[in-house]
Amino acid sequence: MIRSTALILLVLASAFTVAPAAGKQLPVIPRGVEVGGVQVGGLITVQAEAKVQRTYDKPLHLFHGDSTWTVKPGRFGAEASIAEAVEAALEAEPNARLDLEVVVRKKAVRKYVDELDERFGIEPRDAQLVGLTEKLTPKISAAEPGRRVAREKMIRRLTTALQASYRGIQIEVLTVPVQPEVTEDELGHTVVIRRGSNRLTLWKGATLVRNFTVATGSAEYPTPTGTFEIVNMQRDPTWTPPDSDWAKDAEPIPPGPGNPLGTRWMGISSPAVGIHGTPDAASLGYSVSHGCIRMAIPEAEWLFEQVDVGTPVYIVPV
Repeated sequence: MIRSTALILLVLASAFTVAPAAGKQLPVIPRGVEVGGVQVGGLITVQAEAKVQRTYDKPLHLFHGDSTWTVKPGRFGAEASIAEAVEAALEAEPNARLDLEVVVRKKAVRKYVDELDERFGIEPRDAQLVGLTEKLTPKISAAEPGRRVAREKMIRRLTTALQASYRGIQIEVLTVPVQPEVTEDELGHTVVIRRGSNRLTLWKGATLVRNFTVATGSAEYPTPTGTFEIVNMQRDPTWTPPDSDWAKDAEPIPPGPGNPLGTRWMGISSPAVGIHGTPDAASLGYSVSHGCIRMAIPEAEWLFEQVDVGTPVYIVPV
């Protein structure tokens, strides 16, 4: 009975405290007033705040190609000064349109745009030398353009959308093309040496630049076959005896007319093997060297100006 009596007294007390408030007229926003594009005329503040909040809490709709998805404003830390704007609406003239300040964390927007770029961006592919064709010409993979998200435009689009009340428009993720840095025409030189034919060809991309007759290694000291690159280049080189039985009693030969390397040396990534000039022009066209590739001195000097350290060198047996 004590508990029942206490409950009755509490109900009566509530009635006396609420009743006066129930009879009080709460202020209503004048007709036609908008807050941040949302109609709030005729509403009390609580109703108006809830309506504006619901509108600005709606997600953004994005799409790219066939993909569509939504993202909530909270992802960007978007906060609207709703209470202040509704309070001002109470004092506004009928049909007034009041702005709503929406603060967006730009750092969060930038991070999201970066994520979009990871999702939809495509790295361009440079043209690359990938080997030789069956005809012993350079085999080149085609350059392919890529794309990236238009970063600054997307930041502006998302920020504008977060500050607007209308969420019905889908926002396209904009991308821009990214061109490859190296196309087929921009590829460097490639040297192809046909050991069996004693021929050296210089290519620029897939275009033949020049063809030379050379001397290659003898049967006893064959020129190695495989894929190499130029690793050392010297003007007026000194010939140093290699660590081989055939040169064990030889002495170094300084630059000059009798130097077996001629005036230019282009060493490749095979030990003690290189492309060089020779004073013995009669040896060209034959397999008579100790493994190196000999050229006429003027031709070796010309080739020296075309290639660099890192230039690919393919040596094939035919």
